[in-house]
Amino acid sequence: MAIKYVCGDFLEFQESLKKMREVDDKIIYALNTSIPTESFKGQVDAKGTCEGLFRQLQVAHNEREQAIRNCIVIAADRVKVLREERDGNRDDVGIDKSFKAEQRKLRLLQSELNVEDIVKERTHKAFSERCRLFFKPDSL
Repeated sequence: MAIKYVCGDFLEFQESLKKMREVDDKIIYALNTSIPTESFKGQVDAKGTCEGLFRQLQVAHNEREQAIRNCIVIAADRVKVLREERDGNRDDVGIDKSFKAEQRKLRLLQSELNVEDIVKERTHKAFSERCRLFFKPDSL
């Protein structure tokens, strides 16, 4: 599920992350509709379902984390360039304003990594509660 993201506009980037987090947001529904209750246990391959869902979650988590880290690198490089420009032109208000805006964006992007950790933790908890009897992944 490759969703295009743009690092330049933080709000647009957040919208992209929101779309990329749909699999996490719908984890409870996905688990409830795919994992059988005790009475239907024999009719559904719960192990295969859990395994497939886990792989899907891993791909989504890796894509999002890579997108966030990529944007952090881009923003940090931009902050460095703007800092050098600002140091060379102390009187230029425009450069100072751009520098501060880019610093803010960098902090917001770094905070997205914390949000991502919380989302992953919540998703893994829900996954473990429903799939622990059928599938035990190595990396949970």
